[in-house]
Amino acid sequence: MPIISQFYGIIVRMYFLQSEHNPPHIHTIYGEFVAVISISDSKILFGTLPTKAYNLVKEWLTMYREELLNMWESQTFKRLPPID
Repeated sequence: MPIISQFYGIIVRMYFLQSEHNPPHIHTIYGEFVAVISISDSKILFGTLPTKAYNLVKEWLTMYREELLNMWESQTFKRLPPID
């Protein structure tokens, strides 16, 4: 699963397999915390993140939502910048 971005110790990944299921989502890892987060509404679908990390991911998702949805549809990998 390729790394799409990394920031503040958070790793963001997305599966690039034809069999990956909907809704479009990303996988996040922050220390021992793992969460699957919907791209369209930033809701946690599975797992958990500390509040501060989750808020950073939501901010990042807002910035790159369109690119992430395009990657989901095209199954084309693109590395995205972190939050500064």
